[in-house]
Amino acid sequence: MVSSSLRIRELCKRYGDFVALAPTSLDVAKGEFLTLLGPSGSGKTTLLSLIAGLAHPDEGRILIDDCDVTHSPAYDRDIGVVFQNYALFPHMTIEDNIAFPLRMRKVSDADARRRTAAALETVRLPHVAKRYPHELSGGQQQRIALARCIVYRPAIILMDEPLGALDKKLRDQMQLEIKRIHRELGTTIVYVTHDQEEAMTMSDRICLMNAGAIEQLGTPRDLYFRPRSVFVADFLGESNLLSATVRGVDGEGLDIVLAEQLAASRAVGNGSRFAAGEPIKVMVRPQNLMVGEGGQLSGRLTDVMISGSLTRLYIAPETAGLPQLVAAHPTRSGSAPYEIGQRLSLGWHAADAVAIHDGKGI
Repeated sequence: MVSSSLRIRELCKRYGDFVALAPTSLDVAKGEFLTLLGPSGSGKTTLLSLIAGLAHPDEGRILIDDCDVTHSPAYDRDIGVVFQNYALFPHMTIEDNIAFPLRMRKVSDADARRRTAAALETVRLPHVAKRYPHELSGGQQQRIALARCIVYRPAIILMDEPLGALDKKLRDQMQLEIKRIHRELGTTIVYVTHDQEEAMTMSDRICLMNAGAIEQLGTPRDLYFRPRSVFVADFLGESNLLSATVRGVDGEGLDIVLAEQLAASRAVGNGSRFAAGEPIKVMVRPQNLMVGEGGQLSGRLTDVMISGSLTRLYIAPETAGLPQLVAAHPTRSGSAPYEIGQRLSLGWHAADAVAIHDGKGI
């Protein structure tokens, strides 16, 4: 299947005084799976609509394989779109739904039948060809919507919250299906979601958006383990964010002081530049917060939550100025039970403490 690269240059969209998308630049490689992730109102759906030609930018350019399509109509961009609500025609059979874009393109009946059958095989639903949409489950309908998109071989596929209407079990199954189809077809996909787990599972790269701008762009591991801002650290999974001050910077990391502590600790950078005396945040993921002897600080246990294989400990630090901390560890049947009010020593490895600028990421 043919795939194309996508380049966005200083793209901007306003509605009166409201800036839905600040000037944004972004490159998507051929065959890449890029996810636009963010909360409601972050600009991700606006950006997708501009790429699709469903909305018109106030400034900037959109290039597909170096061809400027900024002012081209949606039907002339070689882009397929999959929506959350499936958008299947209820009065048509499944095979007629899939073949519809081919009929519109004047593809011969014989070729349309062959390509429709191939699309049904790709989504592993050849047996539903003669059924109607209301006879299928939500997951099956979404796979048919994807089949209708890929049947005319668009160079780029845009997917707008396609799994939002499904329950968790179906979402998990569909994530694997979409990953498989992407792997087999090799087409370029730009995917929109507000679900962090979905983005982490499926993406080659994630473009995390906030308030109409890109907050951070990178691989799932980049964003999770080396967030560039407090927003990124807090949005992607649980995080303990500690106030600290930089004492010094060297080639391997930073010397820091936590809150009012006198003893120095170490942290690693996130690709940004830090300066001595700068107030920062230090992120430690709950799974990296160790409970034991000789830690960097101590606190009192305020709550315990056991959720199957994982136990979360909620701890109030004794050091002034530090927030409640969360430690997460595998649940073990033979371990001694924790008691509320118990004094615990907390620590972490320097490589698991990530320095973050106290304001917006750089």
